[in-house]
Amino acid sequence: MKKAIRRSQLRIVSLAPSATSILCAIGAKTHLVGVTKWCADVAPVNGLPRLGDCWHMDSVDKILKLQPSLVIGSVPYKLETLAKLLEHPLNFLATNPRTLADIESDIRMLGQIASRPTQAKLLVKKMRRTFASIAKKRRSSKTRLRAYCEAWPNPRISSPPWVAEIVKICGAEMVLPAGQKVSDEQVASAQPEVIVLAWAATGDKAKPHKSYQVPAWKDVPAIRNKRVYVVRDELLNTPGPPLVAGAKQLFRIFQKAARRVDKK
Repeated sequence: MKKAIRRSQLRIVSLAPSATSILCAIGAKTHLVGVTKWCADVAPVNGLPRLGDCWHMDSVDKILKLQPSLVIGSVPYKLETLAKLLEHPLNFLATNPRTLADIESDIRMLGQIASRPTQAKLLVKKMRRTFASIAKKRRSSKTRLRAYCEAWPNPRISSPPWVAEIVKICGAEMVLPAGQKVSDEQVASAQPEVIVLAWAATGDKAKPHKSYQVPAWKDVPAIRNKRVYVVRDELLNTPGPPLVAGAKQLFRIFQKAARRVDKK
């Protein structure tokens, strides 16, 4: 960031739903003066101006009119979008979490920025408790499923690294490298028993039938046994509080799939 910001003058435009969800969860919503259209999926931001995001920004005029003291984005971002923002004297912060530990660091950082450090620490503890509770429940299951979680179908991209951690917490194992382009053949070779689709920016509109139509996957256990599931993308692709709901849903999916495996 270019300069220090007085807390009383803190006006945040959030172009990252993850940052918006964190700020609202720690009681710092009052500092928000603008958000993206995606933020309403993960936080109570009705009434706030809707702007572009780190990929689509036709003009920065709307942002400038809000007179933000800080603009928050996230990686990946479109270089042209960032260039447009940096043509103006704006403080810009980009988050780039990869792991659950990184997400916790972002929560604490935003807590410091918004003068809500105690609330940020409590949020981290709350998320940890939920994950620990899920991990404790899954220990009762002897079956550890092989799972493939997908963030985008074309090109095919596996879900981010923090999702791989949550998959493990929920009692399964991600069988392909997380957050990378993967081929149909790689997925077929990994032989996942469960496939979870959480396609970015699609809500719950991922299309399971597309998975059943991939020729290379006809002998994949998840395809043969009809175990392709959809999770709302914001519950797995938003590195913040929404991951709690995402973990709970993944746990239910894996429990259901494991029971079907155990019956065989």
